[in-house]
Amino acid sequence: MAKNLSSVTFSVLLIVLLMASTEILKIEAMNIKARCLPQGCKNATFSEECGVEPFPGSNNDCCHCCVAKYGREAVCKGVVEGPDKHCHCYKERV
Repeated sequence: MAKNLSSVTFSVLLIVLLMASTEILKIEAMNIKARCLPQGCKNATFSEECGVEPFPGSNNDCCHCCVAKYGREAVCKGVVEGPDKHCHCYKERV
C-alpha cells in the first residue's frame, strides 16, 4: 500500500512540476478574463483580423485572440468593430 501511495505522490508531483515548467498554469491564469494589454496603443494602426465573423466575444476576447495569433510584440490592442462585428488587431505605428 505504501509503495502505491508513494508512486501516486511522485506522479502528481512530477505532473505539477511539468505544468509549472511549461507555463501551462500561467497560460490558464491569463485566460481568466484578465484585461488584455492594459498599456494599449499610443499611436495605433490597423494590422490584421482575428477569429470568426461575426466575432462572438468582447473587446477583451478579441485582444486575447490577436495576441494568441500574432504575438504580444506585434499587437497593442484588439477591438470588435463594425456592423459585422469583426475582431480587428492593431499595432503601434512607426
